[in-house]
Amino acid sequence: MTRGPTFWIVALAIAGATVGLYVEHRRANPSPPDGMTVAEVGDVVPDVTYVAIDGTPHRLSEWRGRRVLINFWASWCAPCRREMPLLSAASDRDHGRKVAILGVAEDTAADAARYLAERPVNYPVLLVDSDAPGSSLSFGNTRRALPYSILIGDDGRILRRKLGGFSAAEIDEWLAP
Repeated sequence: MTRGPTFWIVALAIAGATVGLYVEHRRANPSPPDGMTVAEVGDVVPDVTYVAIDGTPHRLSEWRGRRVLINFWASWCAPCRREMPLLSAASDRDHGRKVAILGVAEDTAADAARYLAERPVNYPVLLVDSDAPGSSLSFGNTRRALPYSILIGDDGRILRRKLGGFSAAEIDEWLAP
């Protein structure tokens, strides 16, 4: 049986679409660098060490036993700056419950401190290098875009991940018991 030109046009179109979808998927979900371990939803988070702006080290295990929303941000990130007041308000509302909000700046200490001096928040803000253990990349942000958030259960397992900014309703939904 001889295949006509229509068959080959359709076959070529399907092959092109398949390759295009694969390339787009790889662009949207790049692989982490060699040697980088990426924690997935359901994994127990590693007990990484962050540094406060004043230089004080803090281990993630300090918040074990509570649900922890970690919000990765940077002073130059406009969506990050828009959601920080929402996170601060949520921290006020959820104070006393077994919930903690942590801001982790993938930024320089000087830039983060300068930003927070102008626009303070009422939750702990820590620092991490964007390629270090405990960075957003190590928690699945292979696109390396900010803001990026994860929710850790009181058992230390990752419950959720989100790339992009929160609305107030989304924060409330994430933090609901």
